[in-house]
Amino acid sequence: MPDHRPKRPSDAAAASPAAKRARDPSAPSFPTYKDAPDLPPKIRLLCEILASNAADVEAALDDADVRVTTADVEQVLRFSYAHARASVAFFRWAGHRHLGHEHSPYAWNLVVDILGKNRLFDPMWDTVASMRSQGLLSLATFASVFSSLAAAPGSSPLKAFVDMPRYGMDRDTPALNSLLSALCRANRLDDARAVIPVARAEAGTRPDADSYAILLEGCEAAADPRVAREVFDEMVRSIGFDPGNVPAYDSFLTTLVSSDSPNALPEAMEYLALLRRRGCSPGERFFRAALVAHLKARELHGAMALWNDFVGRLGIVPDMEMYNTMIMLQGSLGHSAEVIVYLDDMAFNGVFPDTGTYNVVLQFLLKGKKYREAAAVFSEMVKNECWPNEENCSRALCTFLDTRNWDMGMKVWKCMVENGLPPLEECANMLVSKMKDVRLPEACKLAEDMIDLGIKLNSATLTKLKQSLQRIKKVEIHDHLLRKWKASMMKDK
Repeated sequence: MPDHRPKRPSDAAAASPAAKRARDPSAPSFPTYKDAPDLPPKIRLLCEILASNAADVEAALDDADVRVTTADVEQVLRFSYAHARASVAFFRWAGHRHLGHEHSPYAWNLVVDILGKNRLFDPMWDTVASMRSQGLLSLATFASVFSSLAAAPGSSPLKAFVDMPRYGMDRDTPALNSLLSALCRANRLDDARAVIPVARAEAGTRPDADSYAILLEGCEAAADPRVAREVFDEMVRSIGFDPGNVPAYDSFLTTLVSSDSPNALPEAMEYLALLRRRGCSPGERFFRAALVAHLKARELHGAMALWNDFVGRLGIVPDMEMYNTMIMLQGSLGHSAEVIVYLDDMAFNGVFPDTGTYNVVLQFLLKGKKYREAAAVFSEMVKNECWPNEENCSRALCTFLDTRNWDMGMKVWKCMVENGLPPLEECANMLVSKMKDVRLPEACKLAEDMIDLGIKLNSATLTKLKQSLQRIKKVEIHDHLLRKWKASMMKDK
């Protein structure tokens, strides 16, 4: 089921590469102009000046003798997070020299973000105050402030939320959600939970469905089912059940079903039943995680019921990972014929198997002695340039030769040779040994081709060929092969 929630206010501030980096406080470095090889020469020159640690940035910029536009300022700032003070100097210089002090709100927000991400909080707040005086403050500005403070140990983004009226900003629910997002991205789940009662008491701000979805996403990221249950209960008491709140239910049930608890799967399914009774449902992430949990538990009945519910009733189109999970579950339980059903259904839904999927299917079909189906899958995967792995190469060749399907055996061998698939030498000796009693001329020709290709036949294989040739009085063929074999062995030395 798709997530139709509007983007959160914090998303606007998260648009820049540096803001994305702020989601991971441990990230080692800021993005720079060196990460963008196609930058216009003027932008690159300005970025280089800011990165040069010049004693007088403004003088260096004057010497460059270039004119800048609002778009230029924004682009330079995006690549200058690592040089906060030089960036501020450039911002002031551009405003004074070229823009008549008329910067865009986005450029101002970038300066706030640069200062905050470098933990220069006093100048950050001075910039916020300047923005207020010009009527440029927005929730995107405070989203950046919250993000920077949340990533700094000992800093309080909650205080920034409480102080928003000092800057003419409302402490409304979107602002609350922006604060919750910043704290959860910084792995401060306990602080995020503590925000809601303070927001209620200080500003009368009430959480909405999005607020709890953010908290439950935080629980999922922290892999904390205990807190997730508490948040879910708070959500139900506060706003009840809402069929549109799919992201919250998705995160909650995914957290439960993915936990290490031995009761994880049944507990998650109980909550799923509760949601169903209320006309609510989680989304694709839970469906995917629940299928994996059923695979681990080897629980086919529940997995099929889940599949019929989400795919058949809700209309979710399975992706490759979902199909692979069901193929693994059916195959591991010995239902090798069923894996073909899922393989065929993949193509029907526009999901095309990759090499991994084909190899798993081929493995189960060979193991389940579904040789006709295995031959068809092998032909299909090779046609799609998906090559069998080493185990499947060996097993397929052995299987087809043992069942006297010589044509498929040769098809497997040719595929291995043409694509250099292992284990060539092991399979070469097996092929000659198995064919010599039924197709002796072909076995001899194969042996000669193998020697010419540098594929090592062992002496025992040649001895078996000699015994078969002696019976038809064609020992000279063995002698010819032996001479070539010895010559190839000498060449290798």
